[in-house]
Amino acid sequence: MSRIRTARGSRLATTGVAVTGTAALLAAALSPAALAEDRPTRSDAIESAETVLSDRAAELGLTPAQETKVRDVVVDQDGTRHVRYDRTYHRLPVLGGDFVVHLNPDGTYRGTSRATRSELSLDTVTPKVTAPKAADLAASLLRAAHLGETLEKLTARPRLVVDALHGAPRLAWQTDAVAHDELGNPVGRTVLTDAATGARIDTWDTMESASGDGESLYGGTVALETTRSGSTYRLKDATRGGTYTGDAANKTDRCLLTVCLTRAPATVFTDADNQWGTGTTADRSTVAVDAQYGTDVTWDYYKDVHGRSGIAGDGKGSFNRVHYGKAYNNAFWDDNCFCMTYGDGDGKVMGPLVSLDVAGHEMSHGVTSKTAALTYSGEPGGLNEATSDIFGTLVEFHAGNAEDPGDWLIGEKVVRSGLGREALRFMDKPSRDGKSADCWSEELADLDVHYSSGVGNHFAYLLAEGSGKKTLNGVSYTSPTCDDSTVQGIGRAKLGKIWYRALTVYMTSSTDYAGARKATLNAAGDLYGADSAERKAVAAAWSAVGVG
Repeated sequence: MSRIRTARGSRLATTGVAVTGTAALLAAALSPAALAEDRPTRSDAIESAETVLSDRAAELGLTPAQETKVRDVVVDQDGTRHVRYDRTYHRLPVLGGDFVVHLNPDGTYRGTSRATRSELSLDTVTPKVTAPKAADLAASLLRAAHLGETLEKLTARPRLVVDALHGAPRLAWQTDAVAHDELGNPVGRTVLTDAATGARIDTWDTMESASGDGESLYGGTVALETTRSGSTYRLKDATRGGTYTGDAANKTDRCLLTVCLTRAPATVFTDADNQWGTGTTADRSTVAVDAQYGTDVTWDYYKDVHGRSGIAGDGKGSFNRVHYGKAYNNAFWDDNCFCMTYGDGDGKVMGPLVSLDVAGHEMSHGVTSKTAALTYSGEPGGLNEATSDIFGTLVEFHAGNAEDPGDWLIGEKVVRSGLGREALRFMDKPSRDGKSADCWSEELADLDVHYSSGVGNHFAYLLAEGSGKKTLNGVSYTSPTCDDSTVQGIGRAKLGKIWYRALTVYMTSSTDYAGARKATLNAAGDLYGADSAERKAVAAAWSAVGVG
């Protein structure tokens, strides 16, 4: 993975909420209306947190063998500070070593959110299992995951880490195995191996997953901000951090794990008259319009609603690559290039994967990676996917596009008849896809993260819209509860604010569904008050999906 940049603080708003006492003061402090002349800076927050780390090292489980690095900082309007750290142990990355230091407005210690509380102490950092053996295991597991397919250019390069996510901390090999399938499209698995015994600990998929007009494939005619260069226009938006869209020319990357020797080109689209696309795939720039539009709307959602400027919160734009691979049924966010990549689909199962909710979904993986960094496995992986589904859905609603109105379906624009259903996922009743879970159970950790996400998706729908039957923007929904309760929704805006604050302030890499319940309750209490209707609704919605 690339080095994580530190994101700036985010501002959160509350509207139309009646609270009293301390809760009222906190809600007011979190609102954009609060004055910020004396608000601590990012540097102030880090300085205060470093003092806490020094004074409370033993309490926080920090030793001279460990080093910490700031990943993200959030400063509330009232000066409350939240500084997120990653850890190393004898210079080895610690999976699950992340934690958040919470500080009061005066800089004094308030508490921590920790991915693990296990003592971080190993007898040795010298592996008994060799790196080649760990690489062979990862390569074998990648081949097994694609049984019957011919894989080419398969590479596997292990790195030594300390695994604190799966029980007591231990030395482990983390190996990313990557290859190309028969069409030349990338596939990959990450394998975690015990460096003392060679036993497999875990494995998961590595593919996460000037004004002009454009005729998009899915969204109709949309406005675009472009850049004039001589006599032509470039599909590059200077108003949103320089975000641009380029043509990958149906090529793929040639990578050795996280180091790419060559990348598929991202030649910026140009146009003579600033009128982009035709609304059909016959014009290669049509899907570029969708991709650029999706980036614009996602940027605007995070900026308008959460005060976040760009995916990393640093005001810098990402970029898009369209026409990636051959008949590629995927789209993904890549931290290493800080970019979105879209396949054209095979035309049978999927069309071009440039729909608005897919863009919002994939780019939200980038937001997650810069904040909670939820591990892409087990329940944290399900929450990672649910986070992207939630924000992808809220982006679609925020856009207010009559050609692609907001709904609680994921990927309904891109699916084709070969999929056998009208969307990739259904948030009101996730089990409608035949694979996803509506309710929490002990078997949830064994599901693929795209299906264990169902519990988080179901919670989000219930919290926003409530249980039972209803029709929104012409789409009918039926959302039952797992405990036969009736849940009253509090609206999409409040869902978004609560989930965003939970993600950026309280969740860590190891957060599971029980932890997500706690994080969202904390967030709702911060925003609306400890005894508020909103916080009670959060509790009811989690109980309704079996998370008590």
